[in-house]
Amino acid sequence: MSDDLPELPSAVHRLDLEGRTVWLVGTAHVSNQSVEDVRTTLAAVQPDTTCVELCEPRYTNMMNREAWRKLDVFEVLRKGKAMLLFASLLMTSFQKRIGEKLGVEPGAEMRAAIEWTHENEGELVLADRDIQTTLKRTWAGLGLWTRLKMSFQLLAGILVPEEIDEEAIEKIKQEAELSGVLEEMAQEFPKVKGTLIDERDLYLAEKIRRAPGARVVAVVGAGHVPGIKRAIGEERSLEPLDQLPTPGRFSGWLKWVIPAAIVALLGYGFYSGGAESSAQSVGIWFAINGAFSALGVILALGHPLAVLAALVAAPFTSLNPMIAAGWVAGLVQAWARRPMVADLERLPQDILTVRGFWRNPVSRVLLVVILANLGSTLGTFVAGSWIAARTF
Repeated sequence: MSDDLPELPSAVHRLDLEGRTVWLVGTAHVSNQSVEDVRTTLAAVQPDTTCVELCEPRYTNMMNREAWRKLDVFEVLRKGKAMLLFASLLMTSFQKRIGEKLGVEPGAEMRAAIEWTHENEGELVLADRDIQTTLKRTWAGLGLWTRLKMSFQLLAGILVPEEIDEEAIEKIKQEAELSGVLEEMAQEFPKVKGTLIDERDLYLAEKIRRAPGARVVAVVGAGHVPGIKRAIGEERSLEPLDQLPTPGRFSGWLKWVIPAAIVALLGYGFYSGGAESSAQSVGIWFAINGAFSALGVILALGHPLAVLAALVAAPFTSLNPMIAAGWVAGLVQAWARRPMVADLERLPQDILTVRGFWRNPVSRVLLVVILANLGSTLGTFVAGSWIAARTF
């Protein structure tokens, strides 16, 4: 096929790689113009292979609208993935809310690329890293303060969304504006940018570089274009980027040190102050830890049995790093108000509003888990400090 192509959109970047040609289409995931850019480029280039910024789970969810029906809440809790699922729902909610304002489905440009490729019997490459790996690597790389700060900012963006229109989105897609956005992210959350942007730039670049065929079109978010262009000329292994994080030695010790310190405080209190003083300290531990965790479940509008479960479980689970109060409360919540198929079907719509997050039984289970754990953590520090002050 001749390379005498019609003029392509300004969001398209051509790269020549040793006899092969790659066209990068930089997109916004909630942009009508991006959909047109993708269709125009594919029709003009007629590529052998189309790469899209999706991983297998995201591709399955996008192409199978019934995927939510298969969500097993008990399995999510059992595997300790409540926080990951909740973060995913928050990000999905943010994109959907913007998409509704602009009248475009989030990811419509990816869907357009996939449909064109299937219709023209081309090769499709899912070029992104697994979303669970990215979230786990991101979360593991953050300190406690950064986790709290980022969580509050993410929640604030959901609860009080900034007004945005299509003109603003198209402006962000321009490299000058985009560089400013990424620089701000790098300054405030350098480790977040490292795993969410920089590592995925390398991953996407290598997957695109390995894509078969002489003519390749890659549809990626505009934020990844500069990094891909820098990285695509160098061969690299994907194995280090696919590795799941292992707990650091300090954090591994810390989860055992805190319970051990509490037990030691109670024991020393019994030795120095007698049985009565020790009984009072134990009472403080049970009352404060249980009450804070139960309060978290109440804030999540959890079932009374889930509140009771958090109240009883938290003082014990706080001394056992292998189990969390939120898991116990979440399982009781899921048992007492078991999510139905209809709840799963409504989930994509319910997460668009704050009320929906609390109303849908699926997202409410996640809120119970998260807020019960947060309450138990706060209760541990408050009760531990109180007991230490009484003891010494």
